[in-house]
Amino acid sequence: MTKTFEKAVTGFNHNIKHKGKVYHVQTEDSGINNPHIITHLFVGGNILASKKTSYADILNAENLSEVVRELMEEQHKEMLRNLINGVYDSYESTARSYQPGQLETDAAPVKMQPGQPLA
Repeated sequence: MTKTFEKAVTGFNHNIKHKGKVYHVQTEDSGINNPHIITHLFVGGNILASKKTSYADILNAENLSEVVRELMEEQHKEMLRNLINGVYDSYESTARSYQPGQLETDAAPVKMQPGQPLA
């Protein structure tokens, strides 16, 4: 008999204001065919931080959907706590912009003006 897995929840999403900016925290379950939970912290549409946790080692758990939900909740709350506690405050200042095809080691900040053609 094949065991079925019903997702208790597909994900969590929260917007939170911190130091004058709105951040979005998103946590999702990729399902048993790709058993991991991923949480992203977004600001201005960009991913500022991510955490990915595998649950491949517990796929045979009797109450898998409940366990996965608990793991998702804890990982989501951890990202929120880290944001509030200032863990990511310096991340934005070190973020860099890259041109398509440019190697990361060659990158320099790029400022574009509206209507400026790409070189």
